[in-house]
Amino acid sequence: MPHALRSPGLRVAILALVLAFGFLGSRGIWDPDEGRYTNVALNMLDSGDWLNPRRNDEVGHWTKPPLTYWAIAASVAVFGANPWAARLPAALSYLLCVWLAWRIAGRLTPGAQAQAAAVYATMLFTVGASTLITTDYLLAACTTLAMCGFVEARFDDPPRAARWIALMWLGFALAFLCKGPVALLPLLVVVVFDASMPRRHEHRLFDASGMILFALLALPWYIAVIHGNPGLFEYFIGDEVVNRVTTNEFGRHGEWYGWVEIYVPTLLLGTVPWTPSLLRWARALPASMRHWWRDQQARDGQRGALLLALWVLLPLLAFCFAKSRMPLYLLPLFVPLAIIVAQQRQAEGRPLPPLRWLLAWVALLLALKLAVAHWPTHKNAEHWATAIRERAGPRVHEILFLEDMARYGLHLHMETGTEIEKISLQPRVHARFNPEYDGTLAKELAEHRPEAVWVCKQARWAEVRARMATQGYRAVALGTPYRGRVIFNVVPIVNPSD
Repeated sequence: MPHALRSPGLRVAILALVLAFGFLGSRGIWDPDEGRYTNVALNMLDSGDWLNPRRNDEVGHWTKPPLTYWAIAASVAVFGANPWAARLPAALSYLLCVWLAWRIAGRLTPGAQAQAAAVYATMLFTVGASTLITTDYLLAACTTLAMCGFVEARFDDPPRAARWIALMWLGFALAFLCKGPVALLPLLVVVVFDASMPRRHEHRLFDASGMILFALLALPWYIAVIHGNPGLFEYFIGDEVVNRVTTNEFGRHGEWYGWVEIYVPTLLLGTVPWTPSLLRWARALPASMRHWWRDQQARDGQRGALLLALWVLLPLLAFCFAKSRMPLYLLPLFVPLAIIVAQQRQAEGRPLPPLRWLLAWVALLLALKLAVAHWPTHKNAEHWATAIRERAGPRVHEILFLEDMARYGLHLHMETGTEIEKISLQPRVHARFNPEYDGTLAKELAEHRPEAVWVCKQARWAEVRARMATQGYRAVALGTPYRGRVIFNVVPIVNPSD
């Protein structure tokens, strides 16, 4: 083996790079989530408006702040409109988290850096999430960057604490631009940790310079869009914060047992193949917590272990109480989980596994990524694009999904700047922000565009044709149905006999 490859750090870096970029662009955009994020980013590129996230020219998309859209749009602008470019921000966020796991472990558990990075890089959940276009990996990277700044401030040379606290607030500002107030949840961790320490720290967390830095980076976008869209502030606070936390309005496992159903499998399966080490840590945790609670000197002497425990437990507790529960919400906790596994293995005298073992596991993970890329699903917008081109030709400027889930991922795969809309068959009262539908049948027919393609469920085809006829239009099917949907054009009825 070449001497350079004997370095554990280099081995981990190579493995992480292979896992990050292996088969990254081999899968089409999956709707609904990947399609929505990619569509909004492409609309920013098409329109030149990077301030207001939009589903199309007429409807805004305000469910998330803009950082994820900006990252995807910038990547597509550089590397072209393809799935690889759209997923690149998630892959880079994964790599940043691998490096941050190394860095933080070096402060909290000296000597376990390579093991912590290797654990994070090869966990089933962290690798799988790096192939998904969501806000969660960028959020995980930003909050972990913030926690890295805090760790450096508290576990490094005190005279350098100010610059590291500034890095903490930089990370939180970027996270706030990624997912709003939930991004500040780790602040609870650092506040509780500082309060539990027996001695006062020379540099405060909430100093003027840090708060000003946060305000300058995180708030201008919010101020601009709230000023330009009256009522948006109430929507942000009411729907996107309060309702997501206190109600099951969005149908995200809000039942009392939902946290068991979602988070227990995520933690047990997501940490494979390192789950046994994590379970051994969990079994010993109650005794450790009692010890830290009673003995102030023990808290100080084991402050690295205490910080890691708080970093996992406090956000996890908040996620369990919230009524909106999804597996990816736990992604920011996997860096401390990886460091905990490395710390546990170091205490047990278990070194980094042999390279052949890691290579075998990486090969299995790559095989799973390839298998998922070829898994047949109606959610793959690339397959939808092929079906539409076969029936309507390449010149399609608009695709309208009538009373059906809009495949917004088609915006990327049609490669023509095609606008995607979800249309209601009957007039409806639409919400001002993030309405369910982008328009109505009557409105779209009034704007009749010859190069538009329509899609509806096969079961509603007769109803759609009848409704079209009452408004002076004829629906003409294009080829055979695709996945239970009719793809069709609409033409005006010139003669009553038509």
